[in-house]
Amino acid sequence: MANSALSICSDALLMLGAAPISSFTDGSDGASICDRLYPNLRDQALMVYPWSFSFKKTQLARLVTTPANEYKYEYQMAADRLGAPRAVYNSDGLNQVPITAYRIMGSKVLTNQEVIYVDYQYSVPESEMPVWFIQFLKYLTAAHIAFPITDQLDKADYWRVMAVGTPGDNGRGGYMRTAMNIDGMNQPVNSIKDFSLTQVRN
Repeated sequence: MANSALSICSDALLMLGAAPISSFTDGSDGASICDRLYPNLRDQALMVYPWSFSFKKTQLARLVTTPANEYKYEYQMAADRLGAPRAVYNSDGLNQVPITAYRIMGSKVLTNQEVIYVDYQYSVPESEMPVWFIQFLKYLTAAHIAFPITDQLDKADYWRVMAVGTPGDNGRGGYMRTAMNIDGMNQPVNSIKDFSLTQVRN
């Protein structure tokens, strides 16, 4: 069965000893709480780390309007973005170099470049998330809904430690650390092939 917001929330409820939900509108307390809390929780979980599966590269559409500042052009950011672009380029080629002369204002990128491409994180559908991130989301959801569902702080603390570790881990412990390690294995290892300081030694 494909993962979904409903299946993640139902599994989180089961972890807390509560009944699963059939829909976000089934009238139960669990459904109402998950419906309110889960969407922001999911997007926040995506934004706290540069997960390899959460990025897109796209060319932005230039608007006909002119910004009222020092830049010549403005571009509309993608509707499914989470936060600001992670990088802005004036080319999509292999030798692209990030540009730094731009400004983010609202949902627009302002720059003097006539063409721009951006790397950005987006709100990934649950059906496209890897299994290890789904597991992290279940733990994180259980931590956030534990108190309103069970009225027990110890359960909320337990699942918070399971999800992100103790306060000393700064949100990088628990299953979050496992997820980051797995995600890191999906990234290619970049080696230095041509660098002036290494050339001097030869």
